[in-house]
Amino acid sequence: MAIKRRGPIRSKAFVLYEGTRTPHRSCGIALAEAFDRPTAPYQSLRRGGITGQGTCGAVVAGQLLLGELLGDPDPTGAVTPALRVAMPRYLERVQTELDRGSSPDLICNNMTAPHGDFRGPARHEFCTSVVAQVAQLVDELLQEHGIRHAATPVLLADGSFFDAKREPDPEA
Repeated sequence: MAIKRRGPIRSKAFVLYEGTRTPHRSCGIALAEAFDRPTAPYQSLRRGGITGQGTCGAVVAGQLLLGELLGDPDPTGAVTPALRVAMPRYLERVQTELDRGSSPDLICNNMTAPHGDFRGPARHEFCTSVVAQVAQLVDELLQEHGIRHAATPVLLADGSFFDAKREPDPEA
């Protein structure tokens, strides 16, 4: 696994999904918020398309984020050169670097089943890590195309803010 570097976007996604300092977000919503995107369309990604039978919602969220941030905003526009390069690279890195445990594929139920009860702590810890890894992959691919997305602060449950640029990495 090559995903080792940590950074503010990864830390922000981690805090949002983990849900100990702020209310928990689903995988897709945590990633949308980490990149300051509207969250409504990402709700359907929860638990692999609600049913657990679809592709990991974090992985799909990564694809959508790349499309939003590297794609053509014109709905009739062609695929941009940046997106044409980034998407296969993202999918390759997901296949080779993302920790999917013992799962042979990226189907949510297959990835999460070895971790016990879906609402249990082991599964939650596993998915928190997956969300953080996807955030990092997306951030790195955006940077390869000259897009630097600054992690904005997160309002925490106690009324304070988590600023990933100033606070220690919560995963360390």
